[in-house]
Amino acid sequence: MTHGKKLRDRIAGPGTTPLIGVYDMYSASIAAKHYDGMFVSGFGFAASYYGLPDIGFIAWPDMVAFVQRLRGAFPHHHLLVDIDDGYVDPEVACHVVEHLERIGASGVILEDQKRPRRCGHADGKQVLPLEEYLEKLNQVLETRTDLVVVARTDATDEHDILHRAERLAATDADVVLVDGVRSVEWIKRIREVVGGKPLLFNQIAGGKSPRLSLGELSDLGVDVAIYSTPCLFAAHEAMDSALTGLKAADGRLPVVDPASGVGVQASTTLLERNIARERLVPESVGV
Repeated sequence: MTHGKKLRDRIAGPGTTPLIGVYDMYSASIAAKHYDGMFVSGFGFAASYYGLPDIGFIAWPDMVAFVQRLRGAFPHHHLLVDIDDGYVDPEVACHVVEHLERIGASGVILEDQKRPRRCGHADGKQVLPLEEYLEKLNQVLETRTDLVVVARTDATDEHDILHRAERLAATDADVVLVDGVRSVEWIKRIREVVGGKPLLFNQIAGGKSPRLSLGELSDLGVDVAIYSTPCLFAAHEAMDSALTGLKAADGRLPVVDPASGVGVQASTTLLERNIARERLVPESVGV
């Protein structure tokens, strides 16, 4: 069974499928212990790989190389990849999709923003003319073999949001995402216009969308939830706290609890899993 079909089947199952945003191999190694699906976040990758904001700096070969490393270490996890606007041109978008499917990505998200692009929960977003985006989307859909394709709109005008969501749902895209949804009521309105097409909801700490549980999202008819940055923001907070403590202690490292703390042994054990033969055997991961 292909990775695309596995993700498609999971989405079609009961409840809301969670996909956890990862930004490097270490964060993915931790996420893989808790969830069976990952979201390769553009926000996180831009921050981690370039030290830059998510406004269009990602070069597609870098993203493809990252996904290839992820698939090598996590052969059974779902990998949904953010490819932004397809790196501008439809021809490039199709080329990237071919590469990603060949190396084992489960799916991609293609947005309708125009350059300069923004994080989906930032102000100042601009969208392509709908027909121009649909042409790019349809070329991607014709290129993929079994890859899951999520059609994403970043429209902010209320009429345009619903119009685009309805038009995206009428394509052969597998899932529809309206990013930056501001309320439960708007989730309901979008769910109504997309009909039976699976719906994806993006949660990001400090973003524009409401904080909702998987149970609440399931009740609203949401099929997939991506959590873009829980690992990135947790790492930011933990590293800042650790270095503040190190400075306050005049450079003396804290004692590591051998049962629950993270030191050389715990870190090495985590990473050894990524080269162990057992990783080649499917395992049950709690969600």
